[in-house]
Formats: sequence, C-alpha cells, structure tokens
Amino acid sequence: MNRVVSVAIAAAMVLSMAGAVQAAGETKPKKEPTPAQAAARERMAKCSLEWKDAKAGGKLEKDANWPKFWSACNTRLKAETKA
Repeated sequence: MNRVVSVAIAAAMVLSMAGAVQAAGETKPKKEPTPAQAAARERMAKCSLEWKDAKAGGKLEKDANWPKFWSACNTRLKAETKA
C-alpha cells in the first residue's frame, strides 16, 4: 500500500514539474522601455561616467555619495534637455 501511494506522489510531482518547465518556456516577451524610461537610463549612464571620472580624479567632496551625486546630476541633465 505504501509503495502505491509513494509511486502516485512521485508521478504527481513529475507531472507538476513538467508543467512548470513548459510554462517557463512560454513566457511573454519583454516590453520595450517607454521613452521616459529610456531617457532616465541614458541620464543614469552619463551620470555614472561622470561619477567614475570625478572619483578617479579626486574631485569629489569627502562626504560625497552616489545617491546625492545622482540626484544633482539627474536634475542638471533634465534641465539641459528642457532648455
């Protein structure tokens, strides 16, 4: 009796795993980023390069950190785009 139950449970597990593998293969294609998202990613890439250059050149203040730098840089780049 125990073998029958064990085999039934094992078969159910195999079938459920096969369904999960099949479902994983049928995922939706990724959406393209919106123009605003693409612009934000471009600004982040530019600010990241500026951060790396400033850090390597020792031009950053002692307490400078990425979030503060990113905020200021992002604001500046947005203003340049609108002007």
